[in-house]
Amino acid sequence: MDKARLAFQYIRDKFPRISGAKVKEGVIIGPQIRELLEDSAFDRILKGKEKAGWRTFKLVATNFLRNNEADNYKKLVDNLLHAYYNLGCNMSLKIHFLHSHLDFLPANCGAVSDEHGEPFHQDIAQMERDSSGAQ
Repeated sequence: MDKARLAFQYIRDKFPRISGAKVKEGVIIGPQIRELLEDSAFDRILKGKEKAGWRTFKLVATNFLRNNEADNYKKLVDNLLHAYYNLGCNMSLKIHFLHSHLDFLPANCGAVSDEHGEPFHQDIAQMERDSSGAQ
């Protein structure tokens, strides 16, 4: 997301308790994401590639990551990666892992709460630190 654009400032204003560093890196969690998914004002602020990326993310979030798996979920994820590539985003280890293991996910993969998903995020964060040489 372009830090100079209105959409970035909107997120900072909407979630003032999230540090600027986390917003800059795109680190927002389930409750904030769900709030943005329902926020029509945020949709109206986005333009161009950012809007295309957000629309694609919304499709993945509502048709794959929640408790319903669309028949075309692989295509949805591929579209998401393409939209993010167009935005100049690097693929995080989490997204790479998701994309490379789509065939192995259970049909109810969205039926896990944020609390149950936290150990996964901690494990992936540790893998990212290990692979970058950071301690």
